[in-house]
Amino acid sequence: MTEDKSQQPGLYKTGGWSSHYILIICTLLYVINYIDRQVFSVVLQPMKVELGLTDTQCGLAQTIFILGMALFSFPVAYMVDRWSRNKTIGIMALLWSLFTFLTGFAKSFTTLIMPRSLVGVGESGFTAGGVAMVSAAYPPEKRARMLGIFNIGIPLGAAIGVIAGGAISAAMGWRWAFYIFAIPGVILSILAFFMRDYKTPAGPGTAGARINFGKSIAALFRIPSLVLYFFGYGILCFMTVSVLVWAPALMMRLMSISEATAGMIVGGWALVAIIAAPLGGWLADLWQKKTGKGRLYLPALASILAAIVLIIMVILRFGPIGIALGFVYGFLSVVGSPALNAVSQDVVPAAHKGLSMGMAVFAAYMFGGAWGPSVVGAISDKLGGGADGLLTAFLITTIAGFIAALLLWLAARTYPADMAKVQQETLIAK
Repeated sequence: MTEDKSQQPGLYKTGGWSSHYILIICTLLYVINYIDRQVFSVVLQPMKVELGLTDTQCGLAQTIFILGMALFSFPVAYMVDRWSRNKTIGIMALLWSLFTFLTGFAKSFTTLIMPRSLVGVGESGFTAGGVAMVSAAYPPEKRARMLGIFNIGIPLGAAIGVIAGGAISAAMGWRWAFYIFAIPGVILSILAFFMRDYKTPAGPGTAGARINFGKSIAALFRIPSLVLYFFGYGILCFMTVSVLVWAPALMMRLMSISEATAGMIVGGWALVAIIAAPLGGWLADLWQKKTGKGRLYLPALASILAAIVLIIMVILRFGPIGIALGFVYGFLSVVGSPALNAVSQDVVPAAHKGLSMGMAVFAAYMFGGAWGPSVVGAISDKLGGGADGLLTAFLITTIAGFIAALLLWLAARTYPADMAKVQQETLIAK
């Protein structure tokens, strides 16, 4: 009978109430994280009108927000591994909630991008810490499934952000959406301090030894599957982030509807996608068990299918059938997320788990996601700033979906061997 190392004295115990507490708090924070991201998209149109912004400026505001996340994801992720995961998560959540509140006071483009960029800085540390905490709290064979629950935060937060944000904006004005959504983040930031953390291995010569920042980064880039994964993840986000940011505005322009109605449509897509995260985690673990590569094959396949569905939606000009296909697109855009998170943890030693996810966040935005909203906005302005410009830009973003699928498929070739190198590591309780 195989000995359960996680239950030995001194070792970090997996499962039980303390692990469930980590999962609950991190998942709820992920919901708030995406609410605070996505509310911007549903109030973009009325905010643009009131502040006198162009589509390029609207896209740039979101790009600057994303760059804040990308540029700080590295140092914050390094701090997550070297200092404290639960404390870093709590502090970051408090910061992004404060600056979400201050975004509601914007009077111009400059006063909009300043707090918005700092929301991005605050959110930069969460994904790395959250993924590291959740993946460590459960046995490796359940990793994608538990991260599937954690990743419910993406569609649920996006749905609440656009549905409730649109309704608040229509009833009270767009500023109130930022004021109201800042409150739950503050409450959860306090609860995050009580999550159980694990120690970072410090022994010299071990696979997880503490090394300086530069050497830590270099160590990640010596893992072949991880390098291809980083680029594939980033390029995929060029398409997915662009659609998240601009879909409500496109609906409003195509159908002359309010932000509340546009939020209901796009939020509906996200709500259906809620089943995609846990289902995707379960499917990835099942495929992984059979082939040893399922956690990369699943997001590669989903990327291709999502791009195809988006092309059809654009051709149909988001008519009734196109809107119905939006539910399929929402599902496909999320179903691979748990597997992608799991891969970032599967092939790295314990000392680099937070940094690996931080690099994944950096790659997701610097290699694609940060630039998508600006590119879409610039194309729209170039073509007259109406619905047709956004439709053309959406069509262009689908190229990224096909490129990303190829890179993830290539990463799968060395993924099993890379994972085997760190398979025997154990975690120590703090």
